[in-house]
Amino acid sequence: MRQRKHLIVFARPPRLGRGKRRLAKDVGTVAAWRFYRTVLSALLWRLHRDSRWILWLAVTPDRSAGERGWPVRTLRIGQGGGDLGQRMARALRERPCGPAVLIGSDIPEIQPADIAAAFRGLGRNDVVFGPARDGGYWLVGVRRTRALPRTLFDGVRWSTPHALADTVAGLQPGTKVGLVATMEDVDDLDSYQRVWMDGGQGRRRRKR
Repeated sequence: MRQRKHLIVFARPPRLGRGKRRLAKDVGTVAAWRFYRTVLSALLWRLHRDSRWILWLAVTPDRSAGERGWPVRTLRIGQGGGDLGQRMARALRERPCGPAVLIGSDIPEIQPADIAAAFRGLGRNDVVFGPARDGGYWLVGVRRTRALPRTLFDGVRWSTPHALADTVAGLQPGTKVGLVATMEDVDDLDSYQRVWMDGGQGRRRRKR
């Protein structure tokens, strides 16, 4: 039987003051909320219509899985407790059989072709990463032909330039690792101006 592909999007409810707090310190709460609401909605609309994968929205806090106001109707699950690594490992581990890819929800550049490239990469690698320009990563995918190690993501220095290197260093010896396109998540004023104002929102305004 053919295994289905699973795409997991980590997200928070697009509510004022509920997320992007680091960005909000630089651009204000309302601007940060507008950015996240717009990016999340556009991302989910692009990805949920693609029949190449099953889309899962993994949300925090868990109770928000049952709330109204999400941009699209799709499978919603709670991330559960623990740090970011523990929540990511749980989301990847608990999906039905088949390769799984997990992404963040604050990267305006993501297109279906990028997700398809990650799944193709899992055809010849055990793990794939989408590097971020700040040293982290916007995507992680696992082939899941064997059980994920319980130590996956242990000891990772999240929100630092070492996140990707720490994760790769913690993989089991012999793990085949592949990379897809490098992108930039929007966490502060510099990335907001570079990706959103100049490369994203600004471009759309110029086209009008």
